Order: sequence, then C-alpha cells, then structure tokens
Amino acid sequence: MQEKMGDMVHSGNPSPQNPKKANLMDPHSIKHLLDESVTELVTGRGYVEDVRMSNIRLFLGIIIIVIALVAQFYPKKFPQNRDFLIGCIILYIVFNGLLQLIIYTKEKNAVLFTYPLPGSFNSTGLVVSSTLPRFSDMYTLTIASADPKSISANKPVHFTKSVTQWFTKDGILVEGLFCKDVDALINQYTGESRKKNK
Repeated sequence: MQEKMGDMVHSGNPSPQNPKKANLMDPHSIKHLLDESVTELVTGRGYVEDVRMSNIRLFLGIIIIVIALVAQFYPKKFPQNRDFLIGCIILYIVFNGLLQLIIYTKEKNAVLFTYPLPGSFNSTGLVVSSTLPRFSDMYTLTIASADPKSISANKPVHFTKSVTQWFTKDGILVEGLFCKDVDALINQYTGESRKKNK
C-alpha cells in the first residue's frame, strides 16, 4: 500500500494556505483525514450535522465512568461492600451493553449524521459512512438515508476507490480530486446528476 502511494502522484494543487496532510504509513491517519474532509464537504452543501447520537453515546459513557468511580471510592471495604459492588458491576455491564448496541446497530461505520437539507421536501437526513480495511488502500464511502423506512428515503450510494488517487507522495490530500468524487456521490444520492442529464 505504501509503495503504491509513493509511486502514484496525481496532478492538482492542494490548498496552499493549509494543505491537509496524512501519514501515509498510518491507515488510521489517512481515514481520519478523509472522513474529516467528507464531513466538511457534506456540511458545506448545507446539511446540518445531527449530534443527537453522539450526545447519547457521551451520556452513556459518563454514566459508565460514574459507576466505575463510585464503585472504586465507596467508603466501605470488602466484604462489607459486596452487595454494592455487585450492583455496580451489573449496572456497568448493562450501560456498557447499551453503548455497544448503539454503536453496532446505529453508528456502525458512520462518520456523519445530518438533519434533512433545509428548505427541501425530504424528511430524512443523511448517514455518511466509510471503511478503509486494514492492509488495504481501498476506501469505501457510502451515503444513505438516516431513516431508510421513510417514504422520502433514497437508495444508498457508494464508491470504492484507492486512496492513492487523492494523495501526493508527500501525503498531501489533493482536495480538488477528492471533492469532485464526493460531490458526484452526493449528487448521485440526491438525484441531481439525473436532473442535469434530462
């Protein structure tokens, strides 16, 4: 993967003021940079980020931390605190299970949830998700409806491309190329590309 990135340098001028750079030896760095750029591009199209899921996750995380701290610093020592510790362990497992269930069923590989586009007739927002498998240079970006059962939900769309198409050998993101691919995918989801072709 690293060799391909080093060899495949594409033309295009990254932003001269603040070029976005990733460590090409670190797939997590690459995915993080691409995901951040996708979020900027989608919100730049007028979509407002829906942070409710993040807030729920944060709230559950705080509860889990509080339970652990209370169990740790409870004034009584074992075995006097045995029943209390058992209760804390049960609560810890329950809330941690809820958190994992939300991550597994709702978030999955999502990097962005949005509200419906302001002023549109669409009653559902977007879920933007991505994957970059370990030891692979193939980045998959998917755009789907936040409420697939909604009558206004469109079919999910996605592309899978090598990250070597968007980075120079120095690890700088060629934003113009990446933006073009993401914009085309958004247009494909919203149907704008079909409207333009008519």
